[in-house]
Amino acid sequence: MFSVIFPGQGSQVIGMGKEFYDNFDPVKNLFKEADDSLKFPLSKIILEGPKEELDLTTNTQPAIFLISYCIFNIVKNECGINLNKARYFAGHSLGEYSALSCAGYLSFSDTLKILRARGHAMQNSIPNGQGGMVAVLGSTVEIIEKILKDNNQELKIQIANDNSEGQIVLSGKNEDLENLILILKEKSIKNIKLPVSAPFHSTLMNNATKIMIEEIDKLNFKSGENTLISNVTAEEISNIQELKDLLIKQIENRVRWRESIINMIKNDINHFIEIGPGKVLSGLVKRINKDVKINTINTMEDIQNLKI
Repeated sequence: MFSVIFPGQGSQVIGMGKEFYDNFDPVKNLFKEADDSLKFPLSKIILEGPKEELDLTTNTQPAIFLISYCIFNIVKNECGINLNKARYFAGHSLGEYSALSCAGYLSFSDTLKILRARGHAMQNSIPNGQGGMVAVLGSTVEIIEKILKDNNQELKIQIANDNSEGQIVLSGKNEDLENLILILKEKSIKNIKLPVSAPFHSTLMNNATKIMIEEIDKLNFKSGENTLISNVTAEEISNIQELKDLLIKQIENRVRWRESIINMIKNDINHFIEIGPGKVLSGLVKRINKDVKINTINTMEDIQNLKI
């Protein structure tokens, strides 16, 4: 059995999806619909840049979703490969919205709008430059949790992403992160300060949560075709109300990606198909389990090599 997975922020590049845009009218139509829905030239920024504009969280989130959605529909409608036969759909952070939209829980237009609002809310939750994120490499969740617990009086830092074996991302205020980096250095734990403008998936996103409670309440969710795996619980989402609650909780809580993949494999998944720009999730899945089959789909050649 297979699962379809969708990437999050960080996978964006100028020109992503151009091969599909140039060759398929339905993709051109989706790009135009995106611009019309947002009343904003998102397609121009995707295809031409500048990079600084594409990298703004408020633009990145709907842009990555648009490309993922386009590729999904080309695979399904133009190439005759029914990805909705998947046992599970899952996505990393904003990718969870790509998953729920491709599975039919939320319309294309509504997903674009909510991601534009989500990106803007997250980008502006705290003043620019006050918070950030650090990737920790080669350690374990247990070790990092102990370090944070031992220093919780001085440092207000959270695990934002449990991505894979040996890759954990932390969020907090920059001054706390700088002090944590010194502690990690003393323990010979490798870390990298990430080029992001905000401490995503932490309680510092509380203002964004307040906005998203109102925005998500406006949306018209439907019963989708596929079972979704939640970032917050790493478990199956059982109903629409739970889905809405978990999308709100996701803003301030840890993305449990490693556990999500492990749980899907425990439920007989032996094939993961990543739909969207980049290959980030495919790399994480390989780190988690070397034995499962992985396909990354972001070119026509990738689709031709796909067998399910």
